[in-house]
Amino acid sequence: MKPEHPETTAPEDAEARRAVRPVICYPPDTLPVPDMARFRALRAGLAPIGEVLVPPREAACFRVPAGHVFRIQSVEGPQVGDLNLWNAGDLSERFYSGKTRALHGTHLSTGDRMWSSFPHLRPMATIIHDTLDWYGFDDFGGAVHDVIGTRCDPYTHNLLSHGGQYHHCCHSNLTRALAAETGLSLREAEAHVHDVLNVFMCTGFTRDTGQYFMKASPVRPGDYIEFFAEIDLLGALSACPGGDCSAQHSSDAAACHPLRVEILRPDPAALAGWAGPEPNGYDRSHGL
Repeated sequence: MKPEHPETTAPEDAEARRAVRPVICYPPDTLPVPDMARFRALRAGLAPIGEVLVPPREAACFRVPAGHVFRIQSVEGPQVGDLNLWNAGDLSERFYSGKTRALHGTHLSTGDRMWSSFPHLRPMATIIHDTLDWYGFDDFGGAVHDVIGTRCDPYTHNLLSHGGQYHHCCHSNLTRALAAETGLSLREAEAHVHDVLNVFMCTGFTRDTGQYFMKASPVRPGDYIEFFAEIDLLGALSACPGGDCSAQHSSDAAACHPLRVEILRPDPAALAGWAGPEPNGYDRSHGL
């Protein structure tokens, strides 16, 4: 627990130190800009080619060819989902939630990208439509689709419940789904499960203590978020055991619902001249 009062006396210039203006760590001005005009145009000609229904408190994998779109949709009731992405041909290239957060902020929406891990550091997927983009930041500092939460997991559950065993945390759900999809053992698959995009989840940090909070998701049946696959993708989505995360997660008490993942093919003409991103251009010499 944080002390109620600091143990160190504030220096005479404390207020002046606090008043220093912040500087954005990674100004986005020179980031590669997604072609949103192209994405808006290709959305008009999308044709469904596949669908996966993720059961409540479970996860499922799906594959998306480069140049295609996947849509995650609420279908029965308010439900959040934990999303992992990998390069379909190389599991070592995976979604890098921390760097995505540093480049785009704590929550993602239309025009933001999901970036991959080092040494690749390239766009894996671009968000091209989000029916919850109206939400913005609420009076509590909450917003939707965060890249700050890590995923509910059985290890933290065990720690906080003094030994409890719960196997439908999103971490375990994603592990089982990846193992089933790839033929890896559970232990091998677990090593590839990583920090997530919390789809539809409404979260933020408390202003007084800086603690990560969740609140009831504003998602309703019919809401969706769409992603353009910049490379061939293997995805896994967990329908979180917290349901809409209005009260708790990692339990069987919350009302939970399925999530639908649709794979959509654009008209090839809409992709004329498009090419997927190359891996990052850093030469990896590290100064030697």
